[in-house]
Amino acid sequence: MPPSPHELRENAQFHSILQSVIGIHAHEDPDVRSQAQAMASSGGANLGSGGSLFPQQRQRRTWRQAPGYGGGGGAGGNGAGGASSQGGMGSAGRGGHIHVYDYRHPPDFGRIPDPEDIFGSLELDGEGNFVDGHGNYQSSGTYRICTRDGILGLSPFLRQRLIERLQQEDEMMG
Repeated sequence: MPPSPHELRENAQFHSILQSVIGIHAHEDPDVRSQAQAMASSGGANLGSGGSLFPQQRQRRTWRQAPGYGGGGGAGGNGAGGASSQGGMGSAGRGGHIHVYDYRHPPDFGRIPDPEDIFGSLELDGEGNFVDGHGNYQSSGTYRICTRDGILGLSPFLRQRLIERLQQEDEMMG
């Protein structure tokens, strides 16, 4: 039977090593890089408001269209429509932060993970590049190694970096 959050006492040294590995390597993780590119993209804006899939078209007004109704961006309208024409997860070229999170309970696309699942955050510029080449990683301070959803879950890339670091620590201890 796996431990519960109430039964497990976190190892502060392990937690420190974990955060160090994530801080050093998160910007190299293919999954994190993909998340950065999604942040930089225009999201759903290309799906109907003059984007690449449905070019913006001037609509002819018919007797059925009253002023102020319809013509949103969802079907090739003028872009003044609903959320689908305003973009999805994209940052509109302003940059921002992405979260590096535990895989035990991944969030739905475009959603923020639970605070207890966030290892930390990386900063991006408006083009989806990591600021200073590494993203200025900041630990969240809210991450829990064990929650109701399970125990630590890393991406394959970060898991391998953590194993390598733990092996180094083991060799140093003799």
